[in-house]
Formats: sequence, C-alpha cells, structure tokens
Amino acid sequence: MNDLYQSQRAMRNMRKAAMQRGVIAILDVGSSKVACLVLRFDGPAKFNETDGIGSLAGQSSFRVIGAATTRSRGVRFGEIEAMQETERAIRTVVQAAQKMANERVDHVIACFAGATPKSYGLAGDIDLQESIVSEDDVARVLAACDVPHYGQGREVLHAQPVNFALDHRSGLSDPRGQRGNRLAADMHLLTVDSNAIQNLLYCVKRCDLELAGLASSAYVSGVSSLVEDEQELGAACVDLGGGATGLSIFMKKHMIYSDSVRMGGDHVTSDISKGLQVSLATAERIKTFYGGVVATGMDDRDMIEIGGDTGDWEHDRRTVSRAELIGIMRPRVEEILEEVRTRLDAAGFEHMRSQQIVLTGGGSQIPGLDGLASRILGQRVRLGRPLRVQGLPQAATGPAFSSAVGLSLFAAHPQDEWWDFDIPAERYPARSLRRAVKWFKDNW
Repeated sequence: MNDLYQSQRAMRNMRKAAMQRGVIAILDVGSSKVACLVLRFDGPAKFNETDGIGSLAGQSSFRVIGAATTRSRGVRFGEIEAMQETERAIRTVVQAAQKMANERVDHVIACFAGATPKSYGLAGDIDLQESIVSEDDVARVLAACDVPHYGQGREVLHAQPVNFALDHRSGLSDPRGQRGNRLAADMHLLTVDSNAIQNLLYCVKRCDLELAGLASSAYVSGVSSLVEDEQELGAACVDLGGGATGLSIFMKKHMIYSDSVRMGGDHVTSDISKGLQVSLATAERIKTFYGGVVATGMDDRDMIEIGGDTGDWEHDRRTVSRAELIGIMRPRVEEILEEVRTRLDAAGFEHMRSQQIVLTGGGSQIPGLDGLASRILGQRVRLGRPLRVQGLPQAATGPAFSSAVGLSLFAAHPQDEWWDFDIPAERYPARSLRRAVKWFKDNW
C-alpha cells in the first residue's frame, strides 16, 4: 500500500510540473481505439456564452490543441495483451496529436477500462485536538479509515473521501475551517488488477513519456456525461466500450461505486461476423450503418447488401434482411445489459432516491438502445454525450469520446484523493472488509 501511495503522490507532483509547463496529453487506451488529446492550460479561459460550454468546462481553463485517434491493437477487454502492438498504437496517436498541436508533450494522463475493478466503502472517525478542522485533521481521519484486505495482485486506483461528518452534521464535502469536536469520513476505494496498471505504465515508459496520472474509464466517462444534477442527486453511468462495459455510480458529485462487464461492442461485431460469415471489418461496417436492436415490420423487407472480397461472386453478392441483422445483434446487447443490471442490483442502486441511468461510449450509438435499456434496467435511461470543451474537434464530440473528455476534466480538476494529504506512514493498516453496498443503506 505504501509504495502505491508514494507512486500516486509522485504522479500528482508530475501533473503539477506539467501544468506549470502548460501542456499535457490525455491518453484513452481502449479495446477498439486509442485516443490522444493535447491540452494547453493558460489560466482561466474567456468563454463565450454562445459556445454552449458546460459550467464544468467553463472553470477548467484549458483548450484542446491537438487530437488524434488510431485503431487499437493488442488490447482486449480493456486490458493490454500484446505490448509491442499497443506501444506502436500509443506512439502513432501521440505523434499525430503532437503534430496537430505543434507542441512536444512529455507527460500523459491515461485511463483504461476493464482490470476487474472492486469497490469498497471505508469509514473512519477521530476526536479533534483543536475545535477548528485543519488539513492535518483531514489527513488523520482518512488515515483512521479501515483499509480492507483487498488481496494480492491488486492496486488502489482511486481513494476518494466522498462524505465528511462533523459532530452531527453529515453531508459535508469539505470540513476544513469548520468548528466541531468529532470528525468522521467516508471514503470510496477502487482497486484493480495490478498487472493492468503495470502493463500500461510499461507501455507509456517505452514510448518515452512520463505518466502523470491514472484513472478508471468508467469514472471519467461519468464525469463528462452526467450533468451536475445527476452527479449530485445520484445516477449511474454505463460506458459501452469496445471490449468492456464500465459502470460507475455517482452521488454528491463523487463516484461511490464502480464495476466492469467483460463485454462490449466488439462482441456484437464478432457475433455478426460469425452469423453472416464475413470478416470483422465488414461486420463492423454493417453494424455501424444498418445495426439496431428493435425490429419493425419494415425491417423484413429492408435488404442489406453484405458485400465482401472473397472473390466468390455468389458469396459476395449475398443480401440479408435488417430484421435478421437485428436478430443477431439483440441477444448480445441484451446479455450485456442484463449483466449491467446484475451489477447495479449488487451495488444496491435501487435504494437510491434518484435512479437515472446514462448510457455513453461508442457502443451506445446503436439505434433503439435506450428503449431496450430502460426495459431491461427498469429505470429512466438517457443517452449521454460528453460535455463540450474548448477546442475539441467536431469529430471528437460524440459518446465514443466520453472518457477522453472526462479525463481532460479530471486532469484540470482532480478530486481530492487520499494521496493529496500527508498521511503518517505507519497508517496503512489492512483490517475489516466493507463493500460499498453497505453505505447505500446507511447513508443515502
């Protein structure tokens, strides 16, 4: 735990150094694409009201000066499988974004999906020595939280205080400077498979870049796709990626639960490829242009030319009805949504007052998905697009860029995490195990 705490602190210091230089790169390493944005920070930006820029972006004082994407290679289920291929993809995309920005970049902040995340809810409390809460008291109360035995081969990716209580007043986001006698804190801890982190670190280093921060894709997608009210009152963000579907639950502007399903849009493509006996590239094209999950009477007559390049004229001239295509896609999409529902139930999502669900990520663009999702998940569902940020090219404003845009906002305004406070080194215990589930019932 201690070395991780130190490495996260080191990344935070690197981030500060990069911010002073004024340029930092954002790297979203996904299963279907690797995206890179180059951000320039130059003091509070002057935004026009007409830009349609959200309030969060208004504070963030950065603009996107370079953007590039490339097809991902060597990544499955959101995790790196083939080092050299992923390294090549990262190099390609960073070079292209640097060229557009006309700026050299040394520091990157990266996000990734998958890696079997697990959420824990921690609680701790202390008596105050003085009657006014100081920075030191916040560090002490966070140190007093019981850290669970999260097992070998796992590392902490996020450790955020999500709620403070001072005497009998709960729901404080920052108690510093307030008067009281007893301070309590709730913290959300997210652990992931350490191999996934180490592989990403190694890849970034091989590309001669310094890692100045790491985040979970599900978390940053929520940051960019949920509007402020949803983040405050409670909502779930479902990020349908290529190889994995990320899930994050927000409450009082903090992520309080996260999970991941090892299936995504690539699995739908693969089903089409097998069902129609075509290449993955052809299957992807058919899915993008003609895909859907809800069949109407018209779709029986709506014929799609499959096309192909096998050289067998009969084989390449086949047609398929759109209803048949939907028949191949729908079962897999239903399976992914059923799995998401299982995770939401396990998290106690039904105990929350507001039960809004927001679908985002490239896979959320399948026509009819929102209607199917609201039937399976049994809640209010809407499709989410990332917040507008200044300088972002039009091509990068869709739901497939939720995590890249969210990571930009995270870079500009990171939430307080455990390693931002000077916690005494002897305070890295490993005691009781408490899943985040318990809190929903107790606190909200």
